[in-house]
Amino acid sequence: MSEQTRRKSDAAELMARAKAATSLENFGEDSFREGLELLVASANAEARFTEMGQAAFEAQVVDYLSGRLQVEDWYARHPEIDEQQIVAPLIGLGLPRTGSTALSCLLAEDPAIRYLRNWEAVQPCPPPETATQHADPRIEKAKQVLERRDRLFPRMKTMVPSTATGPMECQTFMGQDFKSQIFQAFAHIPSYVEWFNNKADLVPTYRHVKRVLKLLQWRCPPTNWRLKNPTNILFIDALDQVFPDARYWMTHRDIASVLPSVADLYFELSKAYSDDVDKAYIARQNADWTELGLRRVIAFREKGNDHRFFDIHFAPFQKDPFPVMAELYRFLGEDLSEEALARMKAWRQNTPRDKHGAHTYDPAEFGIDLVALRERFQFYSKRFNVKTA
Repeated sequence: MSEQTRRKSDAAELMARAKAATSLENFGEDSFREGLELLVASANAEARFTEMGQAAFEAQVVDYLSGRLQVEDWYARHPEIDEQQIVAPLIGLGLPRTGSTALSCLLAEDPAIRYLRNWEAVQPCPPPETATQHADPRIEKAKQVLERRDRLFPRMKTMVPSTATGPMECQTFMGQDFKSQIFQAFAHIPSYVEWFNNKADLVPTYRHVKRVLKLLQWRCPPTNWRLKNPTNILFIDALDQVFPDARYWMTHRDIASVLPSVADLYFELSKAYSDDVDKAYIARQNADWTELGLRRVIAFREKGNDHRFFDIHFAPFQKDPFPVMAELYRFLGEDLSEEALARMKAWRQNTPRDKHGAHTYDPAEFGIDLVALRERFQFYSKRFNVKTA
């Protein structure tokens, strides 16, 4: 069917497809509906998807709806899951391309903590169990997904190296509430992005994330969570409402080394879904949300929350992360065990920076003026003493 005659599904049709796929009916709270309807309307009107891109987008929406249905089904059959407690999680707020992935991977090597694994982030239901977690068939499925990603996006390995059992952001769970940056990473959806950044209520979204975390730890402890998601800087007040005892780490790097790299990542994803990708728009979009988020998180810190944050600068962390890790554990008031440190050192040795090659890009292709960019973000670099070139 041609692009001109192919019919695009609306939100109600995608919900019906998810119900049919799962044989389930209950989506839980209605918090997801506004985001779903705005997302689908924005994508159908603005995204400029190829036929394959439109099909992939709709499949992803159905997958997130299906995941939400499955989460609610487990709660309906096991209401005791809600008695689980998420206590004082450590949440990473670092911008993309600031060393936050490496930090998450090092933290994940500590056997005393719980982190969100790639395979369970993609498919949290059925909830994992301690006895079978390392042989779960979803691990092999996740490996196949990553292999397919590497074939479709060969440059992604240099940008965001991933493994099936490695740490993953909670973007997919936010996606189940249809308030997530995961959609704008591959789709031209300015109407949705405007609503998401400035009008969306993320409190129900984080409640849903917490709901899924409870489900995951229910039969598979430990419960000492280490999470990471750069989106959180945009909605730090909402996050704080849902996780009022959270502690935070925040990674820092010269913004001129961050935003062009993020823009290139968005472009790499977007070109698989569209033949008409606007690089300049991608750059503006990322600069806008980054500024907004950084201003919001600075305001949050200055309202008496600064003591809850541990700051990490890119260069010293890249040079030698282990003094930083020791300091972080002191900040948490926790012991960095010999086993955890040995595992972290082994990960570091086996995963050198640029293992899959260097990530190269040209800021000029995105219309980015590095001098103007640094000037725009002086409020950030001065506040955190971030060194610029």
